[in-house]
This record gives sequence, C-alpha cells and structure tokens, in this order.
Amino acid sequence: MQFVADLHVHTVASGHAYSTVKEIACAASEKGIAMIALTDHGPAMPGGAHAYHFSNQTAIPDHLFGVRVLKGIEANAIDRNGKLDLDDFRLGKLDIVAVGLHTVCAPYGTIKENTIMMLAAMQNPFVDVIVHPGNPEYLIDEEAVVKEAVRCGVALEVNNSSLTVSRKGSLAHCDNIVGLAKEFGAKLIVGSDSHYCETVGEFSVAAELLRKNGISDEQVLNTSIERVLSHLNRRVNHRPVEF
Repeated sequence: MQFVADLHVHTVASGHAYSTVKEIACAASEKGIAMIALTDHGPAMPGGAHAYHFSNQTAIPDHLFGVRVLKGIEANAIDRNGKLDLDDFRLGKLDIVAVGLHTVCAPYGTIKENTIMMLAAMQNPFVDVIVHPGNPEYLIDEEAVVKEAVRCGVALEVNNSSLTVSRKGSLAHCDNIVGLAKEFGAKLIVGSDSHYCETVGEFSVAAELLRKNGISDEQVLNTSIERVLSHLNRRVNHRPVEF
C-alpha cells in the first residue's frame, strides 16, 4: 500500500512537538510524501496553540519543498455533547478538521458516555476525521462508532503512533475497528501522528494492520490525492481544497 499524504502531523505550536513547518515539509519531501496536514492540538490542550494560531495559518505557504501543506487542527472534544475547543468561524477557515479524545481535555466516562461524546463529535458538520478512535483510555462501542462514521461520511484514523510509542493497549481496539470498517464500508486514513519531523510518513505498523484485515487501497483516503480532496470537499462550509 502506497501512501501519498500524512494527514496527522504536529509542529512546535502543539506545545509538546519538536519540529517547525519547514522541517516537517522538508522531511515529507525527502520521503516522497506529496501532502501533509498541519494538525496542531487545539487550545484546550495544555501548551497547545491559541485559537488565533489556527486562523493565521494562511500565512503559511500552500506548498513547501514541492509538498502540499494543508492547514488544519486536531481539535479536542471537551464535553459529552461533542463540543470542540475551536469556534465554528475558525473551523470553517481550515482545510481539514480532525477530532480526538484526549486526557485532560475530554471527560473520562463509561463506554456509553464515551460513545455518546464521539458520536456527537462526528455529527459536527465541520469534522473530517476522528483520530485514534482505538484509544483504550476512552473505551467506546466500536461498532456504533463505525456505523455512525459511515452515516456521517467521516473518516476514521488508524494511528501509527498508537501502535508504536503512545496509547499502549490500542492494538486490539484498532484491529477491531479496522475489521468493522471493512464490514460496514467506513472511510479510513492512516496517520503518523508525528511529533518530530523524522517520523512524518511513518505508517508501517498501521499498514500491516490494514493488510491483515484485507483493506484495499480504495478504502484508505491517503493512498490517493484525489480521494483526500474528494473527502475534504464533500463539505460545503469551507473554501475548496485544491492540490
């Protein structure tokens, strides 16, 4: 499986990541990655970027070192109603909106409560992808989440970092989610969740999980620039995203 985009990348603006936009774009170019998405953590994350950071990403060139640079966010769900930590006006200015449940940002709850929170986040019309849904800190009804992702047209991420250096205990949950995604036809992306430029485009463990479950290239958005653009442009509440 050949990946052309990394849609989950953090810069120094996240507060706990360690590379600049230029360093990340250069690393992506050297690895043959044609597109990256800057998805710094939202303001609710300790040390995360201020809301103004996200609207001011227009200052960043759309192309660096031959790599298309999407301006986005990894927003935090901050309550069980799926409220996000960035206002709709700024969300509408971004190329891509990812949402995750994170410690100290989202309340812990039961499987039912966590599921309600994730479903509500997916129902937000600005949301493109749910990242690391297999996080064992927030156990969910995985079948309900996959089915709602299909209904809402939201992609689910297979997070390579969750399977290597973070969110220990994710493998079984990610494996089940990928299997359910194949069964119900959910859109998938593979993200590096890179917090240092050298790990941009690192997908190997997640890719093996897809292979194990018989996932085709066509189901994985970031194996094709055209599929990425088609997914992002399904929304009509932001400016069109072009390559």
